[in-house]
Amino acid sequence: MKLETVIARSRGKTVYRDGDNCIKVFDEGYSKADILNEATNQARIEETGLNIPRIREVMMIEGKWAIVSDYIPGKTLAALMEEHPERREEYLSLFVDLQLSVLKKTSPRLSKLRDKMRDKISQTSLDATTRYELHARLEGMKRHSKLCHGDFNPTNIIIREDGTPFIVDWAHATQGNGAADAARTYLLFCLGGQEEIGKQYLDIYCKKSDTARQYVQKWMPIVAASQSVKGNEHEREFLLSWCNVVDYE
Repeated sequence: MKLETVIARSRGKTVYRDGDNCIKVFDEGYSKADILNEATNQARIEETGLNIPRIREVMMIEGKWAIVSDYIPGKTLAALMEEHPERREEYLSLFVDLQLSVLKKTSPRLSKLRDKMRDKISQTSLDATTRYELHARLEGMKRHSKLCHGDFNPTNIIIREDGTPFIVDWAHATQGNGAADAARTYLLFCLGGQEEIGKQYLDIYCKKSDTARQYVQKWMPIVAASQSVKGNEHEREFLLSWCNVVDYE
């Protein structure tokens, strides 16, 4: 494996291309359990029939864990939206269609989103009263077993030259309520300073899925709290500002 061509970087990992291989190399000290869980998640998603890169192997490279999967040539949907702002609504419509295609699938052996959120809320720096209110709201939400991506944003959609879309980065995949996944996507747009696009996305999602906007909004404090335990200080501050258990109109 040649680690020469970097195609992406994020916290704790670097992604390389080597011919038809995509090699995600994790920094030393990255949790082995999390790495193996990510590979297992991706293998399970392959079984759903969605267009995703196939896992080829999990290996050690110079003392670091790496996941090797198919390299998907093309541009991310985020890049296309930036290059063609006049087509933003068209691209967001495609984006939502892809998200709904994911939510139609099930993968019973994945972790449950509700359990993950319950644990994350308990780990936050929020006061006990707020944590109690968030836990109570979470328990009151409908129980679903839909496939949830967990980090569904335009940077994780690759469009090949023939127009075929592929969905990548399944590290956070769980089974749960699709509205929670939509709330997470909306918050990701806001974290990226794209609140206007986030609102447009949410409008399209609610229309196409026949979901009340208020229902997705009820998930936002829960999702924000569960996501606040990771990320940098700015992200935590932003997410914690959403954690009051109120209805966002």
